[in-house]
Amino acid sequence: MMIRLRIGHLYPDLMNLYGDRGNIVALRRRCEWRGIPVQVESIDPGDPLEPDDWDILFMGGGQDSQQEMVWRDLQDKRGPLLEAAEDGAVMLAVCGGYQLFGHSYRTASGQQIPGVGIFDMETVAAEQRIVGDAVIQSSLLPGRGTIVGFENHAGRTRLSDDAEPLGSVLIGRGNDGRGGMEGCVRGNAFGTYLHGPLLPKNPHLTDLLLALAMDRAGGDPALEVLDDELEWAAHEAARRRARRGARRLMRRR
Repeated sequence: MMIRLRIGHLYPDLMNLYGDRGNIVALRRRCEWRGIPVQVESIDPGDPLEPDDWDILFMGGGQDSQQEMVWRDLQDKRGPLLEAAEDGAVMLAVCGGYQLFGHSYRTASGQQIPGVGIFDMETVAAEQRIVGDAVIQSSLLPGRGTIVGFENHAGRTRLSDDAEPLGSVLIGRGNDGRGGMEGCVRGNAFGTYLHGPLLPKNPHLTDLLLALAMDRAGGDPALEVLDDELEWAAHEAARRRARRGARRLMRRR
């Protein structure tokens, strides 16, 4: 039986900063190139969310105003999201989505927004933004274990002592600007501050998500190898840009 992967895109019109929609494009294209049937649907405010309906759920970033617009609806979906996470659904939450997948987010205006609680962490907005190209090292990825992206967030996210980060910061500031850790992972749920979009320049991470989703759906997680020359060229270009930015920053200091 041919496996069809079902991808749900949470709030695509409200949570889509810095090209985050490109992550959905990367997931869909890498399925199509392999002949894997894939279905992508939007999940908007007011839409029901059935945990068994989705193999992958994605939520992008948004400004505080957008987060304030979606958090109440996200609370209505909290139970199904937690159930899906416990059942092994693959999740990717970026920036604002990442913050709302924690326990809480306190905005710059002081509003305390409750989160879903998938990640054991809390976030507080600071006055100074963390902005720039970033490179992290992740033990979750085989071979080239670096992940590249662009961080632009005021949030300072602190993981619990037991929470697992996505990786350690090689270049950039990470979760809170000082702890050396970036992102969070719980089971098959991945959270990160990295935009760019993230997945087109990190084909190994994209394929990790797809392999996990295939395995959960009862398919073969051993994915066909693709020609990723362009993707790795973009990855290396982002690494070089991040190194140049880090050197300029050091000179200014």
